[in-house]
Amino acid sequence: MATLPVTDATLRLHGPLLQRAGAIAASLFDIAAIDFRDGEDRSPTRPRARRVSLSRGAAPAIMREGSAHTAVTYADPVSETSLAMILAAMAGPEDPIAADPESLSVFALAERLAVSDIPVLINGPTGTGKEVLSRFIHARSNRREGPFIAVNCAAMPETMLEAMLFGHQKGAFTGATSASEGFMRAADGGTLLLDEIAELPLPLQAKLLRALQEQEVVPIGSTRAIKVDVRIIACANRDLPTEVAEGRFRADLYYRLNVFPLTLRPLRERADDVAPLAFALALRHSAGTTPCFTEGALAMLKLHSWPGNVRELENVVRRALLLSHGSATIAPEHIVFDSPARLVSHLAIGGLAVAHGGAGMMLDAEDHELGATRKLSSIVQHSEARHIMEVLDACGGNRLRAARELGISERTLRYRLASMREAGIEIGRHAAGGGR
Repeated sequence: MATLPVTDATLRLHGPLLQRAGAIAASLFDIAAIDFRDGEDRSPTRPRARRVSLSRGAAPAIMREGSAHTAVTYADPVSETSLAMILAAMAGPEDPIAADPESLSVFALAERLAVSDIPVLINGPTGTGKEVLSRFIHARSNRREGPFIAVNCAAMPETMLEAMLFGHQKGAFTGATSASEGFMRAADGGTLLLDEIAELPLPLQAKLLRALQEQEVVPIGSTRAIKVDVRIIACANRDLPTEVAEGRFRADLYYRLNVFPLTLRPLRERADDVAPLAFALALRHSAGTTPCFTEGALAMLKLHSWPGNVRELENVVRRALLLSHGSATIAPEHIVFDSPARLVSHLAIGGLAVAHGGAGMMLDAEDHELGATRKLSSIVQHSEARHIMEVLDACGGNRLRAARELGISERTLRYRLASMREAGIEIGRHAAGGGR
């Protein structure tokens, strides 16, 4: 078990929570840079350390006090909320946030390969944190003192890509009024992240391959190669083997980059990451005291399928902060997902009567009487629950088969069923029976 830098007094008061957090923190953060203290401890913080103050109280609370101090009040040291709050409090501005075993295994593997200079290819859907993982690899490598340059290949004009990557001489083309070193030379001695590398045009892929093989670049307008010392991390949100098979990506460049592949799963398959990410995003987007998510709100977040991954979660958190209107908590009624409203004929979803609403809004029976619109969050939650129940019934209650049909792991399915129970959703006899 990881040892956190805490005083004996702090460990006596908050040992159970710190021991839970320590096993995770050591694999994600520079724990030597964190100063853990009891909330009543007023002694000075160690130089250049981030202070995390812990207090026991009846109601959870988390508050940022300046850029280097976060105060956490927790009620139950073994609750998920307490762990999520302390992980969010411990994280620095560019640190990853994770608690799911699969995510932690990816970061543990990334730390092992960080000490080498081999290329890394990170696969995963948009918004899953590929750049965060790339920065983590750089920060744990021997190149940490060197530059980290992130380049989004899809965001650069195709006509300027070569000049922006490899540099150019003054007068090399119209508009080149001065020389430019390019991204590869700017990353000399450090790490170059090539995000969305599948968007590179084929001719430039050939030039990139040569630059990687020879560790040198030839700026546009020059005949002299310039040596560079760069580690490459490439990210792709499309399946590169398919791109290679269909002729849109060079096979030789793919094999050059694919020395050590890492894959980040969609957020819906990393349910244990949702709570600490939600608290970290709430801290980022609030000033002073940050509202705490209730157990019901966290259950709703975990039930969602997150097609937009962490970026969608950030939208939901920012929206909840506005809807909570300075409240001390973020409750289920403050959670509104990005799913668009649509007309639904009279349906029964988990016991909720859903009727046509004007302009594409949805109403339940009570809201229909009051003439008020119902927020989408409950509809989305119960719609997903109903789909899970339908698949379970079709599979005769066999959770392993149902998980395969749903495209999730059996562990994720078990977690969602438990979250549904916590949210008061009737899950039916098949789900409760736990058949395999």
